[in-house]
Amino acid sequence: MKTIRHILRLCHVGLTLARHDALYALAVFEDKQNRIDQLRRFGKMDLFGRHANTDDSTAGDRLVEALQSLGPTFIKFGQALATRPDLIGTETALALTRLQDKVPPFPTITAKAVIEEELGKPVDHLFAEFDETPIAAASIAQVHFAVTPEGQKVAVKILRPGIEDAFARDLECFHWLARKVERFFAKFRRLRPADVMETIAETIAVEMDLRYEAAAASRLYDEMRDCDFFHVPKIDWERTSRRVLSIARVEGTPFTNPGAIDARGFDRSVLAKNVMQSFLTQALEHGFFHADLHQGNLFATEGNSITAIDFGIMGYMDVESRRVLAEILYGFLQRDYDHVAKVHFDAGYVPAGQSLEKFSLALRAVSEPIADKPVSEISIGRLLAQLFETTETFEMKTQPQLLLLQKTMVTVEGVAMNLDPQINSWEAARPVIEKWMRANLGPKSRLERTATELIEMGTRLPHIARDFDNLMQDIKENGITLSPQTVQLMTTQRPQRGTFQSLVIGLIGGALGALAAWLWVTS
Repeated sequence: MKTIRHILRLCHVGLTLARHDALYALAVFEDKQNRIDQLRRFGKMDLFGRHANTDDSTAGDRLVEALQSLGPTFIKFGQALATRPDLIGTETALALTRLQDKVPPFPTITAKAVIEEELGKPVDHLFAEFDETPIAAASIAQVHFAVTPEGQKVAVKILRPGIEDAFARDLECFHWLARKVERFFAKFRRLRPADVMETIAETIAVEMDLRYEAAAASRLYDEMRDCDFFHVPKIDWERTSRRVLSIARVEGTPFTNPGAIDARGFDRSVLAKNVMQSFLTQALEHGFFHADLHQGNLFATEGNSITAIDFGIMGYMDVESRRVLAEILYGFLQRDYDHVAKVHFDAGYVPAGQSLEKFSLALRAVSEPIADKPVSEISIGRLLAQLFETTETFEMKTQPQLLLLQKTMVTVEGVAMNLDPQINSWEAARPVIEKWMRANLGPKSRLERTATELIEMGTRLPHIARDFDNLMQDIKENGITLSPQTVQLMTTQRPQRGTFQSLVIGLIGGALGALAAWLWVTS
């Protein structure tokens, strides 16, 4: 029954894409082009079988309109797919970056009912003032301005009613489709679409519980409190729950209004540099970063500093991933492509059977043309296309844990370019990368890390000794029992199975025999 439901839902999606003349997004399925063309013709027919006229909009505009008409899940899904030109093609990925997460607001009376149900108090007890008109409405939630009885100006985010069930249905369908794609389309297995879907699903699940967003904002506030040019508003925990979030209101100039930024005397080049450096500081120093740093979530505040909002999508990087990222970026800065290639191989990003020398040449071919150019002269689409062509050539597996990082780097670069078209993102990034390298990869830090690992190993030794003692006591009391299959394998091993295999089995058998003899003598 579920399979039928998934197929019907996908048919609806296909017809919607066809009506918007946006089926080009399925061009990755090259061997199914005839069926796609048939669906395209069918979807563009009206009730009388006549073909509908299409306007002069671009292919990207039509795809964006189609996804927005399909509802909130597809808006979020499209935004996530914008990070995957390797899956959907560079042009389609660039088109999806234009998706606007804006939908009509739900009634304020409904918003107030959600607040009262979640927080257990009437709205007029929780807030001295509550604006009836929402300031923003997105696919998951909408936001109202309010003032607490203590006089604190806050923004109140309320989850859209019924949104959890809608997302659950569509995500189940996406999971089903990803598994089928992996099964029947061999060329997509390397890209691990099921893992990609799992990453997207986990991200959206976190967005559905506003307490996670509040916790993320609180953590980023603590970690970036010493940064002079990046700020996070404080959470009002008393007025926050699973479906309601209250956060200090930002008094600043939105990045979406460049005219106001100029009128109020902000330095665009400084703001652009601060956007780049604040993101890299979060990712490298803390391994925890705001992963939705588009213009709508950023405000210019006093001293050319930046204040961010909307912490529903956050990225995580463990220490090893941060080390690999820093070494790769530093290698590109130094134009040391042999080192960058070696880092990829050491991290397991490139299969060991591939050529290190050829991969180094491929990295040089991608990087050299853009090394000294400002962002305005770099084709992001062309660069991404070359990078992912390289990954396919060398059979690199997708790293799902880096999806949000990839997306955010592209978004941040776009924001910086909008502020200062002449910014060189590599030069803006250099101070942060070099600082992290000195702090974490220099001789002193390596010695400190080794000492820490030895201390941790020392603390585990008593537990290891205890477990070994328990094992010996158990063997002493109960003896060693080998399964009939093991005994048969050890006694009937033939030479043609290989000298090494025979040697290993012989050593295991000898060790077990010696252990049994020692226990018998000492008992």
